[in-house]
Amino acid sequence: MVRAAVLPEVGAPLEITDIELPDPGPGQVRIRLAAAGVCHSDLSLSDGTMRVPVPAVLGHEGAGTVLAVGEGVTHVSPGTDVVLNWAPACGSCPACARGEVWLCANALNGSADVYARTAAGVDLHPGLNVAAFAEETVVPAHCVLPLPSGIPLTDAALLGCAVLTGYGAVHHSARVQEGETVAVFGVGGVGLAALQSARIAGAAKIVAVDVSPEKEELARAAGATDYVVASAGTAREIRALTGKQGVDVAVECVGRAVTIRTAWESTRRGGRTTVVGIGGKDQQVTFNALELFHWGRTLSGCVYGNCDPERDLPVLAGHIRAGRLDLGALVTEHIALDGIPAAFENMLAGKGGRALVVF
Repeated sequence: MVRAAVLPEVGAPLEITDIELPDPGPGQVRIRLAAAGVCHSDLSLSDGTMRVPVPAVLGHEGAGTVLAVGEGVTHVSPGTDVVLNWAPACGSCPACARGEVWLCANALNGSADVYARTAAGVDLHPGLNVAAFAEETVVPAHCVLPLPSGIPLTDAALLGCAVLTGYGAVHHSARVQEGETVAVFGVGGVGLAALQSARIAGAAKIVAVDVSPEKEELARAAGATDYVVASAGTAREIRALTGKQGVDVAVECVGRAVTIRTAWESTRRGGRTTVVGIGGKDQQVTFNALELFHWGRTLSGCVYGNCDPERDLPVLAGHIRAGRLDLGALVTEHIALDGIPAAFENMLAGKGGRALVVF
């Protein structure tokens, strides 16, 4: 038996309880978690914004050590430190054939599987494939990436989602170039990673935007040159900071219609707006035909940072070892499993960066 945070049904409180894991079967790996980040996507799964089979163990951003492997697993062995990949590419769907592995049509198929049971014998699903809100988990081998050397195992959990997403939004989706100006909306875990990534890209001006004035110090430490407390005048403030032009690139990490619209309005004519935040279907963003023509801006969605984890993890490791990327600076709170509900509440209130469950 291991302790886990179980979502019994959509909208219900998480239950911290014992679950029973099977031994790894063919093509599977059992992992002892070192840490798991509490991501806004977990909140979106728990409240029904995103669908997930229930009951489920949530948590998709994690790192740990391999305990055992099933038949046919050769790329890791007991004792290997690993990062969990919650969206493994199948390699055969049309998106994968195009090289767009972040859009894999089959990446989340494993979430429908039964992977464990409660002490009462109730079947459990692995939320977003990996069920990282537990002391241990059993996952398909293709959900496991060996951790590059020189990376602290606990902090490495953030590589599983926040860092790949924030880094990819800047480098792959928005393609920020040296000397450009950037605005990042939302100073949570992904937003902080995007700020650091904009600095790594050589952005000349990096404007952080958030509803909380208390996050300014956190944002500036991550690379922000300017800080704007979100208001009805945010777009005007950003244009004033950029010679009345607007930024070259806006990265929206919140997933709310008003924030997406503001990010768009903060972008210069011909600029690029990348939407990373996951919003609900009721969040409708509207544009008129004339402004689409006149402003000539590009608006794009961004899934998992448009990243290929196998390709990008070694690149991120290089930045970490060189001191350009600070994983620890993204974490504002270390918690236990029973601290996850409070971390959800903090996210709803716009507080803090990334809460990290440490086992």
